[in-house]
Amino acid sequence: MSTFQDLGSLLLVRGADELDHAGGTLYVHLHRVAKRLRTLGASETLVIAGLAHAAYGTDGFPTHLFDWQQERPVLEAVIGTDAELLVYRYGSCERETTWRDLAEHNTVTDRFTGTSEELTTAELRDFVDLTIVNELDVLEHAPKLEPKLRPFLQEQIPRWQSLASPAVLADAHRVLDVQPQVHPA
Repeated sequence: MSTFQDLGSLLLVRGADELDHAGGTLYVHLHRVAKRLRTLGASETLVIAGLAHAAYGTDGFPTHLFDWQQERPVLEAVIGTDAELLVYRYGSCERETTWRDLAEHNTVTDRFTGTSEELTTAELRDFVDLTIVNELDVLEHAPKLEPKLRPFLQEQIPRWQSLASPAVLADAHRVLDVQPQVHPA
Protein backbone atom coordinates (compact mmCIF):
# COMPACT_ATOMS: atom_id res chain seq x y z
CA MET A 1 0.00 0.00 0.00
CA SER A 2 1.05 3.61 -0.51
CA THR A 3 1.65 6.20 2.18
CA PHE A 4 -1.60 7.87 1.14
CA GLN A 5 -3.55 4.62 1.56
CA ASP A 6 -1.81 3.75 4.83
CA LEU A 7 -2.64 7.19 6.21
CA GLY A 8 -6.24 6.94 5.03
CA SER A 9 -6.60 3.64 6.88
CA LEU A 10 -5.02 5.09 10.01
CA LEU A 11 -7.39 8.08 9.90
CA LEU A 12 -10.33 5.66 9.78
CA VAL A 13 -8.96 3.70 12.74
CA ARG A 14 -8.65 6.99 14.64
CA GLY A 15 -12.30 7.86 13.94
CA ALA A 16 -11.96 10.67 11.38
CA ASP A 17 -15.05 9.31 9.61
CA GLU A 18 -17.10 9.75 12.80
CA LEU A 19 -16.34 13.45 13.41
CA ASP A 20 -18.61 16.09 11.91
CA HIS A 21 -16.87 18.69 9.81
CA ALA A 22 -17.64 21.11 6.98
CA GLY A 23 -19.43 19.20 4.24
CA GLY A 24 -19.72 15.88 6.06
CA THR A 25 -17.04 14.24 8.17
CA LEU A 26 -13.47 15.16 9.00
CA TYR A 27 -12.33 12.19 6.89
CA VAL A 28 -14.13 13.54 3.80
CA HIS A 29 -12.77 17.05 4.42
CA LEU A 30 -9.20 15.76 4.76
CA HIS A 31 -9.51 13.90 1.47
CA ARG A 32 -10.92 16.95 -0.31
CA VAL A 33 -8.01 19.09 0.93
CA ALA A 34 -5.44 16.50 -0.20
CA LYS A 35 -7.14 16.09 -3.60
CA ARG A 36 -7.24 19.86 -4.16
CA LEU A 37 -3.58 20.20 -3.24
CA ARG A 38 -2.71 17.43 -5.70
CA THR A 39 -4.82 19.07 -8.43
CA LEU A 40 -2.98 22.35 -7.81
CA GLY A 41 0.40 20.68 -8.31
CA ALA A 42 1.53 20.35 -4.68
CA SER A 43 4.40 18.04 -3.77
CA GLU A 44 3.55 14.57 -2.51
CA THR A 45 4.76 15.65 0.95
CA LEU A 46 2.27 18.54 0.98
CA VAL A 47 -0.54 16.31 -0.33
CA ILE A 48 0.13 13.81 2.48
CA ALA A 49 0.27 16.66 5.02
CA GLY A 50 -3.04 17.89 3.61
CA LEU A 51 -4.59 14.50 4.28
CA ALA A 52 -3.34 14.57 7.88
CA HIS A 53 -3.50 18.32 8.58
CA ALA A 54 -5.97 18.07 11.48
CA ALA A 55 -4.30 15.09 13.18
CA TYR A 56 -3.38 17.19 16.24
CA GLY A 57 -6.46 19.37 15.98
CA THR A 58 -6.17 22.99 14.90
CA ASP A 59 -6.78 26.41 16.37
CA GLY A 60 -10.15 26.31 14.57
CA PHE A 61 -10.94 22.60 15.13
CA PRO A 62 -9.80 21.47 18.60
CA THR A 63 -10.70 17.78 18.24
CA HIS A 64 -7.57 15.71 17.66
CA LEU A 65 -6.91 12.22 16.33
CA PHE A 66 -3.39 12.02 17.78
CA ASP A 67 -1.92 13.39 21.00
CA TRP A 68 0.79 15.85 19.93
CA GLN A 69 2.79 15.20 23.10
CA GLN A 70 2.82 11.40 22.87
CA GLU A 71 2.02 10.32 19.33
CA ARG A 72 4.04 12.43 16.92
CA PRO A 73 6.36 9.44 16.30
CA VAL A 74 3.32 7.31 15.36
CA LEU A 75 2.25 9.73 12.64
CA GLU A 76 5.84 10.35 11.54
CA ALA A 77 6.37 6.61 11.03
CA VAL A 78 3.50 6.57 8.53
CA ILE A 79 3.96 9.88 6.67
CA GLY A 80 7.62 10.79 7.15
CA THR A 81 9.46 13.53 9.00
CA ASP A 82 8.79 16.40 6.60
CA ALA A 83 5.05 15.81 6.26
CA GLU A 84 4.65 15.27 10.02
CA LEU A 85 6.46 18.53 10.78
CA LEU A 86 4.12 20.39 8.45
CA VAL A 87 1.09 18.73 10.07
CA TYR A 88 2.40 19.67 13.52
CA ARG A 89 3.12 23.25 12.44
CA TYR A 90 -0.34 23.59 10.92
CA GLY A 91 -2.13 22.08 13.91
CA SER A 92 -0.13 23.96 16.51
CA CYS A 93 -0.39 27.34 14.79
CA GLU A 94 -1.88 30.06 16.93
CA ARG A 95 -3.81 31.78 14.19
CA GLU A 96 -4.45 35.14 15.85
CA THR A 97 -0.76 35.92 16.34
CA THR A 98 0.45 34.21 13.16
CA TRP A 99 -1.85 34.70 10.21
CA ARG A 100 -2.37 38.43 9.75
CA ASP A 101 1.24 39.54 9.41
CA LEU A 102 2.86 36.26 8.39
CA ALA A 103 4.34 37.78 5.21
CA GLU A 104 6.10 40.41 7.30
CA HIS A 105 7.48 38.28 10.14
CA ASN A 106 7.64 34.75 8.58
CA THR A 107 7.01 33.36 12.06
CA VAL A 108 4.51 30.77 13.27
CA THR A 109 3.52 30.83 16.93
CA ASP A 110 2.93 27.40 18.50
CA ARG A 111 -0.30 27.38 20.53
CA PHE A 112 0.81 24.26 22.40
CA THR A 113 4.19 25.48 23.62
CA GLY A 114 3.98 29.27 23.25
CA THR A 115 7.20 29.29 21.23
CA SER A 116 7.68 30.86 17.80
CA GLU A 117 9.54 29.57 14.76
CA GLU A 118 10.74 31.53 11.74
CA LEU A 119 10.11 29.56 8.56
CA THR A 120 12.13 29.38 5.36
CA THR A 121 10.59 30.47 2.06
CA ALA A 122 9.77 26.85 1.11
CA GLU A 123 8.29 26.11 4.54
CA LEU A 124 6.16 29.26 4.34
CA ARG A 125 4.87 28.30 0.90
CA ASP A 126 3.77 24.84 2.06
CA PHE A 127 2.24 26.24 5.26
CA VAL A 128 0.33 28.98 3.44
CA ASP A 129 -0.78 26.70 0.59
CA LEU A 130 -2.15 24.20 3.09
CA THR A 131 -3.86 26.97 5.06
CA ILE A 132 -5.49 28.53 2.01
CA VAL A 133 -6.66 25.22 0.54
CA ASN A 134 -8.12 24.17 3.90
CA GLU A 135 -9.97 27.46 4.34
CA LEU A 136 -11.32 27.37 0.79
CA ASP A 137 -12.69 23.88 1.41
CA VAL A 138 -14.38 25.03 4.62
CA LEU A 139 -15.80 28.06 2.80
CA GLU A 140 -17.24 25.91 0.03
CA HIS A 141 -18.74 23.29 2.37
CA ALA A 142 -19.90 25.24 5.44
CA PRO A 143 -22.52 27.75 4.27
CA LYS A 144 -23.15 28.99 7.83
CA LEU A 145 -19.52 30.17 8.06
CA GLU A 146 -19.56 31.90 4.67
CA PRO A 147 -20.74 35.37 5.84
CA LYS A 148 -17.70 35.74 8.13
CA LEU A 149 -15.15 33.52 6.40
CA ARG A 150 -15.45 34.96 2.88
CA PRO A 151 -14.69 38.60 3.87
CA PHE A 152 -11.89 37.42 6.15
CA LEU A 153 -10.28 35.44 3.33
CA GLN A 154 -10.82 38.27 0.83
CA GLU A 155 -8.79 40.47 3.16
CA GLN A 156 -6.21 37.86 4.21
CA ILE A 157 -5.31 36.17 0.91
CA PRO A 158 -3.79 39.34 -0.61
CA ARG A 159 -1.53 39.57 2.46
CA TRP A 160 -0.19 36.10 1.63
CA GLN A 161 0.20 36.50 -2.13
CA SER A 162 3.99 36.73 -1.86
CA LEU A 163 4.02 33.43 0.09
CA ALA A 164 1.53 31.22 -1.75
CA SER A 165 2.20 29.19 -4.87
CA PRO A 166 0.76 30.69 -8.05
CA ALA A 167 -1.71 27.81 -8.54
CA VAL A 168 -3.11 28.06 -5.00
CA LEU A 169 -3.30 31.84 -5.24
CA ALA A 170 -5.16 31.62 -8.57
CA ASP A 171 -7.60 29.11 -7.08
CA ALA A 172 -8.22 31.41 -4.11
CA HIS A 173 -8.84 34.38 -6.40
CA ARG A 174 -11.28 32.29 -8.42
CA VAL A 175 -13.21 31.00 -5.39
CA LEU A 176 -13.25 34.36 -3.61
CA ASP A 177 -13.91 36.34 -6.80
CA VAL A 178 -11.09 38.79 -6.10
CA GLN A 179 -8.52 40.21 -8.46
CA PRO A 180 -4.82 39.72 -7.74
CA GLN A 181 -3.04 42.78 -6.41
CA VAL A 182 -0.53 44.20 -8.83
CA HIS A 183 2.45 46.02 -7.38
CA PRO A 184 4.31 48.52 -9.58
CA ALA A 185 7.82 47.45 -10.54
